[in-house]
Amino acid sequence: MIRNGTGWCEMRVQTTIEIFDYWNRIRGAADAPLKSQVEPSAVPHLLQSLFILEAREDGDIVFRLAGTRICDLFGRDLRGERFSSLWAHGQHGDIERTAIGVMDHAMPALFNTTGYSIVGHQASFEIIMMPLRSSNGACDRVLGAIAPVAAASWMEIVPLEFLALDRSRLLPEKLSKVAPAELRPINEIVAAKSIGFGQAMRRVVSQLLSAEAR
Repeated sequence: MIRNGTGWCEMRVQTTIEIFDYWNRIRGAADAPLKSQVEPSAVPHLLQSLFILEAREDGDIVFRLAGTRICDLFGRDLRGERFSSLWAHGQHGDIERTAIGVMDHAMPALFNTTGYSIVGHQASFEIIMMPLRSSNGACDRVLGAIAPVAAASWMEIVPLEFLALDRSRLLPEKLSKVAPAELRPINEIVAAKSIGFGQAMRRVVSQLLSAEAR
């Protein structure tokens, strides 16, 4: 566990901690900041590891922007590519539903993943996804970061082939008021075929709000 400027979290990587703190600062009392509030000049050292996703009218979740370090990790420009294309077969639907849930419920999520290279290397990564609102109030974009847990020289040479989700968690809206044990795991929820993602998200949000009320 790490205690950052906004409270307890399970983030281990400085990049994800810093961008989450920045997102919290600019949103203030709102559940999500406006996309116009994001100022690249405020986090210049993080830009290479940041991405922005957008929801298209056809329902696809695609990269609107992807930092150079992320593109280098996968050996290609990711702009316009579906977010789910980075993930292992069988996880595409769950990953897209999670991204949609982050926007629909205006609640950030944290992923722990393993990345596999085209020649069999593997490394642990931390990914954070945070909702952004358009000027019309719609929450239709996601600000995120991808960062390795530990440096590895092969990542500068050999591209990743895919990511595999190990664990995912919702981060409460008011993180500083929630104890570590109250952070809710969603990897089991996402994987459960008998429960729809929207229903599961609503249940988790309801539990978090009840906890805050106490």
